[in-house]
Amino acid sequence: MSEAGVADRRARDEIERELLAWMTEPAPAPDSERFERLALALFRFQFAACPPYARLCRSLERTPDEVARVEEIPPVPTGAFKEFTLRCFPEADTTKIFRTSGTSVDRRGELHLDTLALYEASLLASLRRSFLPGLVGTAPEMRFLAPGPDEAPDSSLTHMFETLRRAEGSPESAYDLRDGRLDLAAFEAAAERARNAERPLVVAGTSFAFVHFLDDPATAGDERWRLPAGSRVMETGGFKGRSRSVPRDVLRAEIAGRFGLEEGAVVNQYGMTELGSQFYDSTLVDPRGPRRKEAPPWTRVRFVDPESGRDVATGEVGMIVIHDLANTGSVAAIQTADLGRAIRDASGRVIGFDVIGREEGAEARGCSIATDVMLEASRLGSGS
Repeated sequence: MSEAGVADRRARDEIERELLAWMTEPAPAPDSERFERLALALFRFQFAACPPYARLCRSLERTPDEVARVEEIPPVPTGAFKEFTLRCFPEADTTKIFRTSGTSVDRRGELHLDTLALYEASLLASLRRSFLPGLVGTAPEMRFLAPGPDEAPDSSLTHMFETLRRAEGSPESAYDLRDGRLDLAAFEAAAERARNAERPLVVAGTSFAFVHFLDDPATAGDERWRLPAGSRVMETGGFKGRSRSVPRDVLRAEIAGRFGLEEGAVVNQYGMTELGSQFYDSTLVDPRGPRRKEAPPWTRVRFVDPESGRDVATGEVGMIVIHDLANTGSVAAIQTADLGRAIRDASGRVIGFDVIGREEGAEARGCSIATDVMLEASRLGSGS
């Protein structure tokens, strides 16, 4: 490794040490000064270490010498992860690759990792705060309506579930979706164990796995699925197009009704393969406040006009841009294809955000623009 490479690696190591310390604090708190400092340092490292990203930044005249605020750091659209290997380390150092969902003929986006330390520290900090309040350290039984690690080794969602199971779940915790089929007998036995022991059951799975569960005649109108007090459910994206579409509020109500839970016990997770952090509904943390997504302190969520890229007014709908410091080995600034808006409390303070839906054609358009810029810059020899 060259002297410059050694210096770059040293800079990244220092950033990661501080981030890990932040993520593993007993109650990580927002710190805007800390975020700005780390984000600008990380941008400088990623500009030097990721040639495709550097080409994009140069073409926009947004180099580290020209950027003074986080909002000026160029985000990469999620679609670009299908076209480029956005990696800040040698290929030989790769330890894990997460891939977006898709068919065998689709080009799938990839997140390359040379360490899982930050990724897992970030997800556990958020899960313990937003999904497991009152259950941390109690080793509740967990059931996952999703494929296990053997079936989905490149799924970031399955890796998240497995990390949660190992860190906080009981030995009985397991996956109840195998070979594309729900094992209702195993799930029913887990619900019965939880009721008999009067211990909460933790259930997590893809949204459409829950749709399949709800649509199965064997699960309708039956006390077998009632869960004890303190149980909670997490649903998240997956299986798009394989079943009927259900509005999220309707799905939440149906899940709560089938399990005999309050709707506040059913939380949605917002995340994507290209990110190292996830976002959860607030209802288990703040049951009296408005339902919204909470952002970990090492992330910043913005809402921008799709055409100009400028921030919209607080509370207005815009395209979601996420700056995630957990993405040290890739690109920290990500432009999603989703629309959202900030949520404020009665005093006007921003306390979270809401995801409205996807902007039609946004991913393809954003990817096309970024791809053209990166390739053109490469042809002109402005970076390598």
